Parts: sequence; structure tokens; C-alpha cells
Amino acid sequence: MNRVQGRRSSYGYVEGSAVRRREEREFLTPQERSSRRHRDKARYMNLAYVCFLCFALFVAAYALFTYVEAQSRLTISTKNVAALESQLNSLKISNDEELNRINASINMEEIKRVAIEELGMTYAKEGQVVVIESEGSDYVRQLRSLE
Repeated sequence: MNRVQGRRSSYGYVEGSAVRRREEREFLTPQERSSRRHRDKARYMNLAYVCFLCFALFVAAYALFTYVEAQSRLTISTKNVAALESQLNSLKISNDEELNRINASINMEEIKRVAIEELGMTYAKEGQVVVIESEGSDYVRQLRSLE
């Protein structure tokens, strides 16, 4: 039985349809026949193939959403780092300004005058200075008298 527009015909022959198909087949190159065969196979999908395609689609969608979320988190982290660096720079600048203000307010001559006149301090004489070797720490703690 011949197929006519997707339906089975009860007629043995529909004029022109079968002849045309035979003529088309005779003039096709092997590559065209192969591509037509593949196209015809692709038209028919079974349930397993559809399930596989759905699974592949879900895996690809999950990977895409995960990637977009990771990019979003990276962008947010980069913005946070930039904000913290900006805050650090402003704190360093204010700290340096405060240090300069304090250093400018210190009058070393006034400190020397108060130490000598009011507190009775004098300059160290030869033999009074003791050099203590430090072993990597910033300060030395004296546990007993040096005399």
C-alpha cells in the first residue's frame, strides 16, 4: 500500500505519487541518499531517546545555573574586596594625617626644658650606657639590676 500525505491509501496506486518517488530516487547521489536516510531516522524518536535528551537538557541547565551562580558570587566577592581595600586606604590616610598632626604638635625643645629643669634629668655620662643584645624581639625585659 502506498502512503498519501501521511495516510494509508486503500488504493493500490495513486497516480503520479509513486512514479515521482521512483524518479526522485533514481536521480539522487549516494550522499543525498545517505543524508535523506539520516533525516528520515531523525524524524522518529523513541521514548528512551527523548528521556536521554531531557536528562542532557537538565544536566546542561544545572551546569549553566551553577556557573552563573558562581560568577555572581565571584562578582560580589570582588566588589567586597574593592570596598574593603578602599576602606583600608582611607584608614591609612587618616592614620597618617593623625600621626603628622601629633608629630607637629610635639615641641621637642619644651620636652627637653621640662625634663632638665622640672624633673632634674641630666645627660648620661660615659660608662652609664649599657648595650644589651636583643635576640629578635622588639624589646628587652630587665629581670635584675645591672650593678
